[in-house]
Amino acid sequence: MAKLYGALFTLSLIWGTSFLFIKLLVEPLGAWGVVFGRCLFGTVILLLIMAFRKEWKGFKGLPFGMIVLVSLLNNAIPWFLIALSETKITSSYASLINATTPIWTMIIGFLFFHNRLRLFQWFGIALGFIGIIILSGVDVTNIKDQSIVGLLTMVGATLCYGFSTHFTKKYLSTIGVTMISLSTLIVSAIISFIMVLITDRTIFTMMLEPSIFGALVGLGVFGSGLAYLLYYYCIQKGSPEFASLVTYLVPISAMLWGAFILNEVIHLSMLTGFILIIGGVYVSSRKPKEKNIPMSKTA
Repeated sequence: MAKLYGALFTLSLIWGTSFLFIKLLVEPLGAWGVVFGRCLFGTVILLLIMAFRKEWKGFKGLPFGMIVLVSLLNNAIPWFLIALSETKITSSYASLINATTPIWTMIIGFLFFHNRLRLFQWFGIALGFIGIIILSGVDVTNIKDQSIVGLLTMVGATLCYGFSTHFTKKYLSTIGVTMISLSTLIVSAIISFIMVLITDRTIFTMMLEPSIFGALVGLGVFGSGLAYLLYYYCIQKGSPEFASLVTYLVPISAMLWGAFILNEVIHLSMLTGFILIIGGVYVSSRKPKEKNIPMSKTA
């Protein structure tokens, strides 16, 4: 479990800056431009990693249909919806809605994948979500000022994540983490490239501008390529529900980045939210102890 928790916390540190990069990129590149850029840069870094490790074995034998489905549900569609939502709502609200992913993942697992949910798991999820609200300092009276379209597109993205994690666990658990990450990014890059050709071809030259290029490196190389190695590792070695808990930790990492880079002040409410979130992650991800059942004697 130490490696799993380490991967989860590292992933949250990387994804803590993702909403900021998306906010910076969506205006000049558009929603599909953001998706294509992060897929392209993520693919490049994973190809370099596989070449360095000499792990390349081709795509022969991969379940192509499931790879395409996971690419759509885990990359192309939710990344487009997130980018689109950030043209309508603030990044803080987007990250808050994204934090409902563990709840949707558990509900989807219960309804469609016959997963059992225990009372302590619901309690842990609720505890973490309360921590998110306290940490973010959300004023619920201002929610009405946010675009309904932006809210619904973010909810749609979280639903996509919920389904994709279960499909990955059930159908792709025998495939290497690097190969899953690479193949899904390549498929998503092709899909988003086609959409960019249809919507706006001018973004290809804009991607070379220094400020945009730098943001794409952060979002693509780290937030998409390296991060998804950790994400699929958490799914395979842990569970879909465990991997989805990273959305609870992302606001914490955003708070830490703000303190270290922007010298922002950490308030008591932030620390309270932090403790609740950590407690929620621990409670909802722990495994129940198996009861020792004495074996009956046979004559």
